[in-house]
Amino acid sequence: MNEEDVEDQGLKVVDAFDLDDELRAVLKPGEMVRDAQGRRHRLPRYFYEIPSHEVALKTRLTPHFGLNEFVLADLKEASRLHDYPRYVPCAVRLLAFYLEQFRHAAGASVHIAVNGGYRSPSHKLSQNATPHMWGTAADVYRIGSNILKTKEAIEKYNELAEDVSDEIHVLPYGHVTGRHADDHVHLDLGYITLIPREISEDRMEQPQENRPRFAFEERRRVDRRAATVPAGEE
Repeated sequence: MNEEDVEDQGLKVVDAFDLDDELRAVLKPGEMVRDAQGRRHRLPRYFYEIPSHEVALKTRLTPHFGLNEFVLADLKEASRLHDYPRYVPCAVRLLAFYLEQFRHAAGASVHIAVNGGYRSPSHKLSQNATPHMWGTAADVYRIGSNILKTKEAIEKYNELAEDVSDEIHVLPYGHVTGRHADDHVHLDLGYITLIPREISEDRMEQPQENRPRFAFEERRRVDRRAATVPAGEE
């Protein structure tokens, strides 16, 4: 299947239990993990499969946010997740929607840090469960021309984000990793698992090598999906 066929059919949704052993080991679908407060959360099972960098660049989740912005990986990420195809939890759609509202409220472009979107449970910073592992958190390092590295700027945009929706959680300014942020605005929606309507859950939580489960999302197709936004204008 070529990239044009992928774009025409929509995003491919995969059950991570059907992925190869190496991918299951780094994505850890369905495993229970504890957050910093000791609360247990089940890791996501359904992911979008991104076949190439070109498809990631072309795929728009909202008018101003492309799929590529949520899967940028740093050197602390598991090496397997630097290769394509890459995988991101399906709940990333919800994150993009709320970021679009935040962008509108800010009146300026919103820029996500490298590895500031999805972060796998195998990432070196993933010592406790965080919404980054669910694809429902973003670390924003710049808004318009403003680099977010001062208390005043971070508190200003934290307040703006909280005004957008009660669903958005932010980290206060400070210097304790995981509890504060001093060089970005952290926004998250909590531990949300999204199961696309095209997927049926009538199966056991085990690999199904002979009968892999996947589907292509049937979503409203409009011009914005094919549109591209010039670099630096997201």
